[in-house]
Amino acid sequence: MSRRARVSPAEAGLPDGGARRRTPGLRREEVAVLAGVGASWYQWLEQGRDISVSAQVLDAVARVLRLGGTERRHLYVLAGLNPPAPEVAPDKRDMCEGLRRLIDTWMPYPAHIMDLYYNCVMYNDAAAVVLGMRPDITQNCLVDFFTDPLYRARSHSWERNARTVVAQFRAACAARPGDEGYQAVLDRVSRASAEFTALWEEWDVEEPGQVRKELEHPLVGLLCVESTAMKVPARPDLTVVLHTPLDEANTAAKLEWLASPEGRRGAMYPVAG
Repeated sequence: MSRRARVSPAEAGLPDGGARRRTPGLRREEVAVLAGVGASWYQWLEQGRDISVSAQVLDAVARVLRLGGTERRHLYVLAGLNPPAPEVAPDKRDMCEGLRRLIDTWMPYPAHIMDLYYNCVMYNDAAAVVLGMRPDITQNCLVDFFTDPLYRARSHSWERNARTVVAQFRAACAARPGDEGYQAVLDRVSRASAEFTALWEEWDVEEPGQVRKELEHPLVGLLCVESTAMKVPARPDLTVVLHTPLDEANTAAKLEWLASPEGRRGAMYPVAG
């Protein structure tokens, strides 16, 4: 009812006839006509009665009421249906500067942001120094996990984490069936890595969460970190991955040294590995 009151007859393409209305916005009967449903059925929908509701009808109602993405998903939840995949609201598309500040504030610990298809959108300096993120690799976190020799040489936990990485990618693909973007990444990494293909055929599925990583850095030795993947509700197309030092191998102090002027000078010189 509150959303119906927000839409004027003129905005909905209806003539108002110049008559004064007792209540603002559209009448129930007008919403029903514009959505292509019966007036009684729409009234029952507003009243929350136990009626059969389809996604197509809810989308029609959402269109007439001019619901945003979050409101449309909420309507699905109220009706007892699985909500559609989140979409980025037009006014939330320009959040990159704020997200850049977020991962830069995470220094001296590694952090990066990737899109739906695991393409790296941005990373901080610690991710470059510790994880080996750099411009001359594919910039796709899944492909680089299986094909970047530098990361593989540093990672003591590569074999253990590979299964998790593949299972999480399968879960992401399953959430958006038929998405050509996922298929393109899948084709690319399958051609590049037989190890990926073998793990993909095991059909494991896992939601993103926390992953333990053990890395051997050429300047400071063993680093033990825990990566946490987090979604940004306003930008459901992005995932922020933050790495936190574990209480092992003096990891926090080593990461702080790598980010210091002395550590940065040391990283300027070629070191094996």
